[in-house]
Amino acid sequence: MSEQNRHSWRERMTILGDVEAASFLPWIERHAAKLGLAQAICFAGPDRIELDIAGPAELIDMMEMGCSLGPIDVWVEAIRRAPIEI
Repeated sequence: MSEQNRHSWRERMTILGDVEAASFLPWIERHAAKLGLAQAICFAGPDRIELDIAGPAELIDMMEMGCSLGPIDVWVEAIRRAPIEI
């Protein structure tokens, strides 16, 4: 992996489950900011949230782990990730 790719990775993260709690979108935004990741919510529904996320691959992995544990009022069943070509 080149030095540039290691530092500027982009992915579409799809979070599936019971994710309609009002607290979850602000939680995602705060968690991404704490990790220094750029993020944009593309879709938010009662059973799915899609977001584009960019930053170091290791921090995106940490974001996935954080979302899978998430706040107490959501139930995440699965997270799918797909690279976005730059």
